[in-house]
Amino acid sequence: MKGFRSCLYHHGVGMDLPHIIRGEVKMRARKWNIPLTYPPKIQAVQDGNCTQSIRAGDKFRMGDLVSFHGWEGRPYHSKWSFRTPYWELILVEEISIYSNGIYSPWPDRFCGWDTPEMDALAKLDGICPPTGEELGRVLTGMHKIPDEGLSAQIILWEYTRDTRR
Repeated sequence: MKGFRSCLYHHGVGMDLPHIIRGEVKMRARKWNIPLTYPPKIQAVQDGNCTQSIRAGDKFRMGDLVSFHGWEGRPYHSKWSFRTPYWELILVEEISIYSNGIYSPWPDRFCGWDTPEMDALAKLDGICPPTGEELGRVLTGMHKIPDEGLSAQIILWEYTRDTRR
């Protein structure tokens, strides 16, 4: 885990950061089926145009396999409407979400919703419109953010059309 700015680097924003090296330590891959409920992002994830998501909690690690799904009706009370193949996580970054921005320990930095870094993160995350302010509205609308911050992760996966996993 290299940090928030390495995520931007991986997508070509911030070329001053070191390149992420995959596969240093291979642990047994865990499989996750993750709901995807933000409508503007669904098609982009299915098509491989969006390969990043911000998720509350800290359960993911590099090398895990993730599959996304939607719901036909009420979440957790209806059938899945779609399911993607499993994709390998190639970056997992620990962050803290606050009501006014995101803190990343690598580097030790806080970015408010109105910064260029948050605009870039919003674009990579499939937020519409792709602004830090809208990213903030989406995240604070989906989660109750305590004063001490919400532990979360930025996950990045390698898109492939291979469905054999």
